[in-house]
Amino acid sequence: MDHSFPDGRLFVGGEWQTGRGSDITSVFAADGTENTTLAGASKEDVEVAIDRAITAQTDPAWQNLKPHERATYLYRIADGITANIDRISWLQSRDTSKTRTETRALATSAAATFRYFGAVLETADDLLTSPRGDYLTYSVHEPLGLVGAITPWNSPIASDAQKAAPALAAGNAVLLKPASWSPLISLELARIVEEAGLPKGLFSVLPGSGREVGNLLVEHPDISKVSFTGGTSTGRQLAHVAAEKLMPVSLELGGKSPTIVFEDCNEVQALAGILFGIFSSSGQSCIAGSRLFVQRSIYDRFVDRLVQATNALRVGHPFDAATQVSSMVHADHRASVEGYVQAARDEGGEVLTGGSRPTGADYDQGAYYKPTIIAGLTNQAQTCREEIFGPVLVVMPFDDEEDVIAMSNDNDYGLACGIWSRDHAKCWRLGRAIRAGTVWINTYKQFSITTPFGGDGASGMGREKGRDGLRAYQRQKSIYQDLSGLPHPWARLR
Repeated sequence: MDHSFPDGRLFVGGEWQTGRGSDITSVFAADGTENTTLAGASKEDVEVAIDRAITAQTDPAWQNLKPHERATYLYRIADGITANIDRISWLQSRDTSKTRTETRALATSAAATFRYFGAVLETADDLLTSPRGDYLTYSVHEPLGLVGAITPWNSPIASDAQKAAPALAAGNAVLLKPASWSPLISLELARIVEEAGLPKGLFSVLPGSGREVGNLLVEHPDISKVSFTGGTSTGRQLAHVAAEKLMPVSLELGGKSPTIVFEDCNEVQALAGILFGIFSSSGQSCIAGSRLFVQRSIYDRFVDRLVQATNALRVGHPFDAATQVSSMVHADHRASVEGYVQAARDEGGEVLTGGSRPTGADYDQGAYYKPTIIAGLTNQAQTCREEIFGPVLVVMPFDDEEDVIAMSNDNDYGLACGIWSRDHAKCWRLGRAIRAGTVWINTYKQFSITTPFGGDGASGMGREKGRDGLRAYQRQKSIYQDLSGLPHPWARLR
């Protein structure tokens, strides 16, 4: 398997070239070593990519392709990802410090995403509508043009695919800006896209700062849509600019997702799901179940079992197959998480387990942090209101359905929720009552490309995935065609 890093060039409008922006250094946070340094994109690079994208996207050779012909490119990209699973997994683990188990799953998911939207193209019919007169009416879907895709550092290959696959399937050109902490895997995707033969100019990878590259992608008049996954504050700023442009946006933002455990649950099943929901990915997940509500009648016993199970989790190197909780993505991010835990202590919270860095030679050079459980806080505490994006869980008791629905919904975010109970009718009631884009019942953090995903409130707007994920990157046009052959009667012409 190839263990080399990308050579540092960017993929600008289908051409590999050295960036003209500030340097970006990729760090393997598991031991603090440097992977590589590359020159990021500049505003000039973005302008070149946009010019080439316009030429490629408006070329009749691309515009006139039938949907099933566009699908062949997506299938080739999917096959290219599948053929390079091991390399992609290694590279992403080096770039993000995620476990190899997780990065293999993410690469597999990315391949499936391209394959799925290829299949959607095969069956995405336009609509012949019912006429109300002597005319033919039909509705067609056309590409928006140029799509800016801005992806986060926590799951880059899956996030890249989730935006690029439907946007390309819809007939657009895609300008992808990966996060500066994890630029390498997106450049590897560019290599695979190039080898798949996608027409030059339709896909660019432009790592760089949000202020320089990200802002230009949002503000540029030739960008027709931006799909953004990241922090809520940045999402709000992006939405303001999009409103001025009257440009459609998709925003998948932060979360502070509640997980609810009723006294009638299968406790082993609930424990396993809660551990996976908050501590996998080292808690660096927008849908992490970071607020745990446990029914008061079982609170003490259940929390004791949860602490014991948390203490048994294996914290270790991402390349160790036994590792469950790996290093965080960057030492700076670990410092942010530590600040939140200290804030919880200052608010009167009791750290039941974790709350510090692991010690020993295996951890000293890496950005590791112990899985942490905090009790003794109210739902109004800062630690319960703001997204920490780390392995930190706050536990609180509740009395009944009405109580837990009110606490779950008393938050700006509305991304996900988990419910643990054997009473299916109760699960249904809560699933409908709680404000969240995704509800998991007796499971957590399960995904399917066929099922829409997104959030409400401070968690964003719009949906990705599913058949409608293709239409989110298209504009709809209605066409009326006269069948009578007669002039309109209003003109009174014969």
